[in-house]
Amino acid sequence: MNKMKYDIIVVGGGHAGCEAALSSSRLKKRTLLISGNRDYIASMPCNPSIGGPAKGILVKEIDALGGEMGVNADKTYIQMKMLNQSNGPAVQALRCQSDKYRYHEEMLKTLENQENLDIEIGYVKSLIVDGKKVRGVELEDGRSFESSAVILTTGTYLNSICFKGPHKDYSGPEGQKTYSSLSNNLRDLGFEILRLKTGTPPRVKDSSIDYSKMLIQPGDRDNEGFSYKTKEFLPLDKQVPCYLIHTNKETHKIILDNLDKSAMYGGEIVGVGPRYCPSIETKLVRFKDKERHQLFIEPVSLNSDKMYLQGFSTSMPEDVQEKMVKSLPGFENAVILEYAYAIEYDAINPLQVKQTLETKVIENLYTAGQINGTSGYEEAACQGLMAGINACLKLDNKEPFILRRDEAYIGVLIDDLVTKGTLEPYRMLTSRAEYRLLLRNDNAYTRLMPYGHKLGLIKDEDYNNFLNDEKSIEQEKERLRNIFVTGNLEQTSRIKELGLSEISIKESLYDLIKRPDYDYIKALYISDNEPMLKESLINRINIDIKYEGYIKKSMRDALELKRVDAIKIPSDIDYDDVKNLASEAREKLKIVNPTSIGQANRISGVNPVDIAILLTYLRGRGKNIES
Repeated sequence: MNKMKYDIIVVGGGHAGCEAALSSSRLKKRTLLISGNRDYIASMPCNPSIGGPAKGILVKEIDALGGEMGVNADKTYIQMKMLNQSNGPAVQALRCQSDKYRYHEEMLKTLENQENLDIEIGYVKSLIVDGKKVRGVELEDGRSFESSAVILTTGTYLNSICFKGPHKDYSGPEGQKTYSSLSNNLRDLGFEILRLKTGTPPRVKDSSIDYSKMLIQPGDRDNEGFSYKTKEFLPLDKQVPCYLIHTNKETHKIILDNLDKSAMYGGEIVGVGPRYCPSIETKLVRFKDKERHQLFIEPVSLNSDKMYLQGFSTSMPEDVQEKMVKSLPGFENAVILEYAYAIEYDAINPLQVKQTLETKVIENLYTAGQINGTSGYEEAACQGLMAGINACLKLDNKEPFILRRDEAYIGVLIDDLVTKGTLEPYRMLTSRAEYRLLLRNDNAYTRLMPYGHKLGLIKDEDYNNFLNDEKSIEQEKERLRNIFVTGNLEQTSRIKELGLSEISIKESLYDLIKRPDYDYIKALYISDNEPMLKESLINRINIDIKYEGYIKKSMRDALELKRVDAIKIPSDIDYDDVKNLASEAREKLKIVNPTSIGQANRISGVNPVDIAILLTYLRGRGKNIES
């Protein structure tokens, strides 16, 4: 063993690894981050962006808990946009176009300057396990490091293979080395290994593209970012545009004529691909009646001439890719700088992972990110943060930190993984959250910053600023309840000026804002009052007031979730002793080993009758359970 012992070792320097290493070191644990290549720490091999539908809310939640992704995204974005603005607040989310190279550079600086954190370059060969407890890691070069806990965040590097048609490259993303021995070690330790697949599109030379044939997609936010710490924003005139085009009949003909050459459809790939981010050939096969598919052209970096062709992921051979790309409008003379590839890799069955992200197979071993079957930087980062936090809590003999489904998208994601499992790369979607109106972009800090402060990841100064904001919102709501409009001549004149619905009775500004055509600023203007909130809180108060009834209903519904999640199931329960359970329910309960009745109720194959039988059994064991 190496003489230096660490509290926590993090294996892998992707987005999950960065958050895990930063959270554990900031919680005063001596941490070692092991990465295969310093130049690829916090890299963006798939697409140069952060956020998007649901994912943007994950980033806000990471920030509210004291994570780094939102801070780093705000440092390095070249375009910022709010998605789904024409829809309700439950689905609105930020997305930024990142400078791929600056994102890596800034995150690496943060890691290098972090106290209690060391970085080693190398490839982990195997875990050092004593009985059923992890004790450290052994590297391929013979070095070994001892630790009290290990967090695996190996991304898509486990036994990975890259495909371009029939050509195979036994490597990780962007030609990096794969972890083949570690994958075999996990299998030998008793982990069930899944084979998954994802991919990336071609990168095209900027100067070879004719943008006059495309629809420009500019940014629309110059005063909002992912992090509460961000005070300076990139002006709109400094932001870089993206562009929109569509595939056409010629594109589709080329793809369908060469479908047998695709690694995905030629039998080369056995891994299951992502349902919600499929390759372009999969889109054509799955949606045969669709005449065209939208594609976005996005810059990779301000210091690069590469443009990323979002939505055009493929595993076709390079010669077919040339034809496909040149069939697109504006790409007739395109020069491909990097060809697309599909990547197949190993992951573990997340049903072997607890809600804390500690594995059930090996004690003090945690897993986070794509090794747990997820896809995406944001899904990885939030798991890394939670794994780092929970590893620290366990080493300190403290209660674990577990978020409920009504508290955070992070809670939804982890609960889905460890309760339902996944057979394909899991992507966070707003539709997965039954309480999504409670889990909005605008209220992430209200939901989670108290946790971040209690854990020690949010500084007192920042927390006090948050409390002052919360107080100012409540004070302003009270003020609005006590300012009334009557529809007098001056108010009527202003109503007509703005084209708003008329006021026929005395009404408070609070109730007026509930009308579809009114908002906070308009209501104050009509009543000749000045705003008392800073600009960043105005959207929040509009949503709180306009959707008050729906929000209260969602909160009432969530009370039942809290109730059943509070009914704990003993870890030593023997489901064979529970008489009259359906055989499928018994089997699923044994596999998942849920910690609460609420989690048991969410297992596929466990029905209400099985839950009633289980509750009766627990009462018989002397457990006090409310009906």
